[in-house]
Amino acid sequence: MEKELGFAHFLAQVDGVGISVLVLLLALSVASWYLIFTKGIANLLEGQRAEVFLKRFWDADSLQEVNSTMKGHPADNAFAQLAQLALDAAAASEKHDLQKLEAAGGASEFFTRVLRNGIDQEATRVENGLTVIASAGSAAPYIGLFGTVWGIYHALVQIGLSGQGTLDKVAGPVGEALIMTALGLAVAIPAVLAYNAFVRRNRIWLARLDTFAHDLFTLIAVGAKTNSSAGDVIPMRVATPVKGSK
Repeated sequence: MEKELGFAHFLAQVDGVGISVLVLLLALSVASWYLIFTKGIANLLEGQRAEVFLKRFWDADSLQEVNSTMKGHPADNAFAQLAQLALDAAAASEKHDLQKLEAAGGASEFFTRVLRNGIDQEATRVENGLTVIASAGSAAPYIGLFGTVWGIYHALVQIGLSGQGTLDKVAGPVGEALIMTALGLAVAIPAVLAYNAFVRRNRIWLARLDTFAHDLFTLIAVGAKTNSSAGDVIPMRVATPVKGSK
């Protein structure tokens, strides 16, 4: 009776190198799916919190009201954190009269530097974990291909030693070895799709944050309250941009 071929039979006859390839693919898969779920949920929640904050921010009558309101609400999103940095910088500039080295160059340069540093910190944060996802998407197919080549090599050696080189004897072991390639693709495809989605989201998120930073600069450094265009960058609109705007 012919032995039943399949993944179980492949695992039963795979050697140490094959096991190492399987373990590496499994580790990449677990790591990428963990990051996909955690970053996806975190991005969704942060987007919702940002919408709530932006509505509350533009509904306020003054920056003083925003500052007092933020004292009762934690800065749980990038927009709130950036606004807090700007308000703290404004308070510090008034208290110390821009005499510190960090304020060299004048108030405009000081506020610009504070806002830019806040955006850079957020850019670093949102890119956390993307290297692992990108590595899984790019390396997994080659790791699977290596496992396939190694499996085919051993299958052909066994067939040569047995002296039975007919198609029915070759097709089974070679087909089983191709399982490695399929596993590599199964790991890589979700990782590549998720990486592209996260990169697009981060690019739009940071562009929206940069627009909000310009609004903060205008409000604090210039003192003229303008309409925010932050809600126009991505399809998440602030319900009431500025009171009195049309």
